[in-house]
Amino acid sequence: MDSPPTDFIRQRIQSDIAEQRLSQGVITRFPPEPNGYLHIGHAKSICLNFGVAEQFGGKTFLRFDDTNPLKESDEYVEAIKADVAWLGFAWTEVTHASDYFEQIYGYAVDLIKAGKAYVCSLDAEAMRNLRGTLTEPGQDSPYRERTVDDNLELFRRMRAGECAEGEHVLRLKIDMASPNINLRDPVIYRIRYATHQRTGDDWCIYPMYDFTHCICDALESISHSLCTLEFEDHRPLYDWVLNNINLNYHPPQIEFSRLGLEYTVMSKRVLNRLVSDKLVDDWDDPRMPTIAGLRRRGVTAAAIRDFCARIGVTKQDNTVEMNLLEFCVRKDMEDTSPRGMGVLEPLKVVLTNYTEDQAVELTGPWHAQNETLGQRALPFGGELFIERSDFELEPPKKYKRLSPGEMVRLRYAYIIRCDEVIYDENGQITQLNCTYFKDSRSGQDTSGLKPKGVIHWVDAKAGVPVQVRDYQRLFRVPNPTSDTLLEDINPDSVMQLSAVVEPAIMASDSARFQFERQGYFYKDPVQANVFNKTVSLREGF
Repeated sequence: MDSPPTDFIRQRIQSDIAEQRLSQGVITRFPPEPNGYLHIGHAKSICLNFGVAEQFGGKTFLRFDDTNPLKESDEYVEAIKADVAWLGFAWTEVTHASDYFEQIYGYAVDLIKAGKAYVCSLDAEAMRNLRGTLTEPGQDSPYRERTVDDNLELFRRMRAGECAEGEHVLRLKIDMASPNINLRDPVIYRIRYATHQRTGDDWCIYPMYDFTHCICDALESISHSLCTLEFEDHRPLYDWVLNNINLNYHPPQIEFSRLGLEYTVMSKRVLNRLVSDKLVDDWDDPRMPTIAGLRRRGVTAAAIRDFCARIGVTKQDNTVEMNLLEFCVRKDMEDTSPRGMGVLEPLKVVLTNYTEDQAVELTGPWHAQNETLGQRALPFGGELFIERSDFELEPPKKYKRLSPGEMVRLRYAYIIRCDEVIYDENGQITQLNCTYFKDSRSGQDTSGLKPKGVIHWVDAKAGVPVQVRDYQRLFRVPNPTSDTLLEDINPDSVMQLSAVVEPAIMASDSARFQFERQGYFYKDPVQANVFNKTVSLREGF
């Protein structure tokens, strides 16, 4: 989309600018937890946070919410950086929640001193039992009225590593009868003995997300804290924390709908399960909705950005049809991807009247509507490969491909006629013997022949054997769930084909191609002589 989108968040920012409420300008942040690879749902948030900052001349922090060392790693940190950069965005600064651990701890101590936080020694089950329900209030912890001194001493011991995991937590003292369950004395610190990827073993207590996030936003002077709708019920807690600690800056939290996409899942937990249970090859498996997987499949950053712009930013959760993403991918590739010929299921054709002295140098455009892409050479000899599906023994009416006794034009080459069908001992067709008409060369045809159709081909001698991975949707149903994950998995989500492509494709510096009549394909960046199908020419991602 050419023009910047307009939505309620941008309208809010415009209003804040007009009212001169932004003394430091527009400052946003993208705050992923480094516990997995980013997916296309994160792309929406990336495009929004970085996009509005770019649009209004602001800046964006890439902040890692690294408060759970059991699940986080440097691998994920670097993968996230690579994904954001690949999407075309540049961060102002990389920060980490761990950068602020000492300050966050200090604010927790201040809350204890103010009688607004206490150390609770209930186990997790007992705490759940006292929490109440959506219709029933919770009950106070028996440890809620510990003295300030006792709480300070216990919290000190927690930090010093003198307590076991699960023995104590630090909770805010808010309101166990609040209709918002998030305000019923939420836990803000827990004990966790695990080596942190940045701070090592300096800490054995870690702040919870709801306590950490708002403080980091304030410390970084975030002008608009943009998050998805599931955090709307957390906003009162976000505001409570900032209203009760000694910080003079209070960013507004603004929620927007998260992305739901047909035939996929957006839960990191479920995606992690797909990887760990080896239901996919890895995080960058081209069937995955991860940015790494989409990139390896051949989806472009421009297509993802266009997709995110088209779905827009709203307050209403909805599920987007996969067709829209497919449309954006095709739209981006249509005018810029070179077009070549690849035969995915080869059937041999022998031109019985061809002799080497008749050899010619054929050429074809890389793109008929984009002359800037130039021409490529097309080797042509007496043995070719055509698509097995382009031949029928008993063709239906209006069939426009090859059949016994009938003619067809080879793209950019000659008209051929099928004279004989060769079978193996199992009755399978292995070869077609054909006549080619020398005076029917494309662009120089004087034969007068009128074949009904045109098919693609590859010279058998010059063609390069490759593996093509034809990807289908990972799930069989539009809305898969974690409960029925195994049942929802499509067992035929990838077909591996032994194909042949014209040599110019392998020699080209381009990685993306339209295989004529087949779809868009991408040279796998990891494995040689492998092409991943990005998207079909029509519906079917």
